[in-house]
Amino acid sequence: MSFPFGYDHGAPLMFGGAMPQMKSFGDSRAIVLPIPLDRTTSYVGGTRNGPHEILQASSHMELWDEELGADVHGIGIFTLPEMELPFGEMGQVVEEIRRVAHEILRRDKFLVALGGEHSITPPLVAAAAAHHRGLSVLQIDAHADLRDGYMGTPHNHACAMRRSLEYGHVTQVGIRSMSAEEADAAPGLNTTIFYDAMMRQDPQWIDRVVDSLTDPVYITIDVDGLDPAIMPSTGTPEPGGLSWYEMLALLRAAISRRTVVACDVVELSPIPGLVAPNFLCAKLIYKVLTYRFGTLSP
Repeated sequence: MSFPFGYDHGAPLMFGGAMPQMKSFGDSRAIVLPIPLDRTTSYVGGTRNGPHEILQASSHMELWDEELGADVHGIGIFTLPEMELPFGEMGQVVEEIRRVAHEILRRDKFLVALGGEHSITPPLVAAAAAHHRGLSVLQIDAHADLRDGYMGTPHNHACAMRRSLEYGHVTQVGIRSMSAEEADAAPGLNTTIFYDAMMRQDPQWIDRVVDSLTDPVYITIDVDGLDPAIMPSTGTPEPGGLSWYEMLALLRAAISRRTVVACDVVELSPIPGLVAPNFLCAKLIYKVLTYRFGTLSP
């Protein structure tokens, strides 16, 4: 199979498995890009295995969504082979991710990137911002990721939102872990922070999140933004976090009221024998696609 990229591992795992009437890359509206990066994780590694396990779990999903009464597989959801990442400095890795994302987005595709660690996000945001003027970012995460540098590189996963801020405003949701350095820097940065401990005091917090976003929007979901009771498979779990239905309500509101052009799901660190978190990620991605492309049933 010919792709508009310089890598090909043969037939990849397909998101959703062998869907009926599988479409080609050219005919598909959504493109899934697995990015198995695990270079800068600082506690528990294993995120390189996240994309494979999400794709494996996705083959067991039912494709009809009861909430919207829709089955969106017909839009074409095409999965690319896992990216080949350079062995050099992180700067080279970041540039390769940006280059590949650019090739997808310039073909007017909806990009869904599977991480891998959170350091994949800034080059994806950079590519999206180059194609969509006025882009903002919705980050769902336990961690602020606002360090300017960490462990000797500005491309560490702990710097993901500091780098993303170079391309547009960032709204951060579910934050419940940050350093003193980040807390000092945050008031001077182009970011709106919804702290997990306080945000639910306002019953309209989801509306406030969406109101803070410009149009269009890139969504990045670090799975540790979820309650570790339902998402234990991540390198740096934090107490608290969004429930499954809070996550869905936020995503549905954002996608219905803003033009979402791309997204990623990152930081899944699979635990052998524990498949529920992997399946959660697959289901979450399909919910994003359903909100983006589905229609409410009559």
